[in-house]
Parts: sequence; structure tokens; C-alpha cells
Amino acid sequence: MSLSMNPGERLALIGESGSGKSLTALAVLGLLPDSAQATGSIRLDGQELLGLGDRELSRLRGERMAMVFQEPMSALNPLMRIGKQLAEPLRLHRGLSRRQARAAAVELAAQVGLPDPDLIVRSWPHQLSGGQRQRAGLAMALATRPALLIADEPTTALDVTVQADMLKLLDDLVREHGTSLLFISHDLAVVAQLCSRAAVLKDGRLVEEGATDTLVRNPRHPYTQRLVAAARATGSEEVTR
Repeated sequence: MSLSMNPGERLALIGESGSGKSLTALAVLGLLPDSAQATGSIRLDGQELLGLGDRELSRLRGERMAMVFQEPMSALNPLMRIGKQLAEPLRLHRGLSRRQARAAAVELAAQVGLPDPDLIVRSWPHQLSGGQRQRAGLAMALATRPALLIADEPTTALDVTVQADMLKLLDDLVREHGTSLLFISHDLAVVAQLCSRAAVLKDGRLVEEGATDTLVRNPRHPYTQRLVAAARATGSEEVTR
């Protein structure tokens, strides 16, 4: 597999479950399980990531790259209030004082559209709805304005209405911050709304890559053709038009 992204670009990784999308993202972040190993080269702004130690990778994961997970509770500590979790990356990577970080946490909560931010930052993760937890996870990921944001099917666990709101919020914030977005999804209709370029994975291999519009209008690989046909069968406006 060989992929590259320009600053501010939106690239989608699409494919069925088990195609290797999430493992690819975890490889970039240096979070592969012990049973897997990445070889080759992974670079962020020219810096080689493969071979870096845990300490250096931990610094980069909060400062230069971040991830929004499919299930927000996997990113939130159930034993910490939301405000403390939003403030932690700001204190760790930006050197803000406790008071400054708390004020910034309230601003972040407001920025991602969480209701009553002063109350939200004092709440525990279990007191928030799924959509609110996902917004909190997005706020954490973008707190330090990373160069690269990886979003691993961030709306799959949400209902349709909340999903649409989250996609618009993600679109707005990435555009505002100039962040590069690696968006992982099995939903071609969602990808067509959000990303200008897409890469199709099948059984851990890259089978097709190109502009999203081109892939939708003229898919070349048989697997991509099946994905497009399935999306059209659902009547998706973004894919059928």
C-alpha cells in the first residue's frame, strides 16, 4: 500500500469490514497490536514515524496527529470528567495552566456544539448521549489543532439525524483548522459528501485510488464496482446523481 496526503486534503479509506482500514490508521499512529508490525516508511511532514519510541510517538499523537474512534467511549476515560479530558491535551502539549486549560475546555465544548458547555465539562462520560460523547471526542482530537486527523467511522454508532450533524461539524472544523483528514468508512455515500479523494481497500490491499467523483462515476476495479452498485441500490442521492 502506498498513500500520500497534502496539507488540508481529505482522503477516504473505504472497504468492507476486515479490509484493513483501521489497521492502516493504527499503523500511522504507532498503535498496532503486538501481533502486527508495519514495515516500509510512514512520514508526517517529512518525519519518519516508524522506529520512533513510545515517548516520542505519544508527543506526536497529541500534538501533530489525532484520532476520532468509532465508539466514543473507547476514547473517553469513564473515571474522568469531560472537562478534565478536554483540558489534558492542552496542558500536556500546549503548556496551559490549569485555569487556562479549563477555560479552553469550555470553549472547545461550545465549539463542537455541546449544549450548556459549563455543565458538560463537569459531567461524566456516562451522563452524555452517544452523539454528545462523539462531539467530546472530536473536541479532544482537535484541541491542539493537529496537522492530521484520522476519523475511524465516527458516525456509525449514531442515529441518522445525529450522524448528519456530526459530519457537518467535522467538515466545518477540519476546514476551519486546515487539518488533513483521513476518513475511514464503508459507506460510499458518506465519503462522497466529505472527501475529494478515496482509496479502496480489499483484503488488506489497495485496489483503486482516485478522485471520489471519478470512482463513483467510473469505478474500474470489480470490487469498487460492487461498492458503487450497493450504494446506488440504497438510493443514495450523493452516489446516484
